[in-house]
Amino acid sequence: MQAQNALDLALAKRDSGMLDTVRAAIRHGQVLLAFQPVVRAQQPDIAAYHEGLIRVLDETGRIVPAEEFIRLVEETEYGRLLDCIALEKGLAELTSEPGLRLAINMSARSIGYHDWMQVLEHGLSSDPTIGERLILEITESSAMLVPELVTSFMFRLQSRGIAFAMDDFGAGYTALRHFKDFNFDILKIDGQFIHGIARDPDNQVLTRAIAAIAEQFDMFTVAESVEGAEDAQYLTEIGIDCLQGFYFGAPTVTPAWRPASDHSASA
Repeated sequence: MQAQNALDLALAKRDSGMLDTVRAAIRHGQVLLAFQPVVRAQQPDIAAYHEGLIRVLDETGRIVPAEEFIRLVEETEYGRLLDCIALEKGLAELTSEPGLRLAINMSARSIGYHDWMQVLEHGLSSDPTIGERLILEITESSAMLVPELVTSFMFRLQSRGIAFAMDDFGAGYTALRHFKDFNFDILKIDGQFIHGIARDPDNQVLTRAIAAIAEQFDMFTVAESVEGAEDAQYLTEIGIDCLQGFYFGAPTVTPAWRPASDHSASA
């Protein structure tokens, strides 16, 4: 019991410290996007689009990946503020790079959040091409919190050219009755099915089933967390449309379209 209490205290202290880091990063403007390519499976040297991944800097200047803090802030005001910052930075990138197509993550909890919608409206009104180049990613688990709200929200914004991706599909518990009502453009297959898939018959069956669902509902497929040539080849052979992972490029805060002098950091 004492050991468990000590562990709980240690975890609580760690979480509290990370929340302090996020608060300070937001306050001091130390929030940025790292960009990772999503490549065409049949032409892996061509990026279909990039994903902008939220990062914060800690007090030492270290880049903190989202998985270290996003769970802690998801249900808080800081989660909404990070969604606003990510969208604002993504829209700025789209404005400065006319040939760029970019996916930005958001929580279903940000639907109806006034400041987030204000950022989006300002971006869409500033450049008529942005809507067609913006992809909004919502995780499966987040979408299932308020499926009816997500459905109506998507319908409104898709009419303005914005595409939607269901992120981490397979990691949550989508009720198929709601899935039929969703109209996602892209289905991203969770990395737990992708790691080592070329040698994993179980994950092969599951991934092919997910791909069949996507085909039935006319959705583009993206395999997440592709880390090796063997897996990439298998996924290409079964007809997955796009691949994303360290095999094709790590997230970087200095993407190729930035000036060469800026190219130094990955995240």
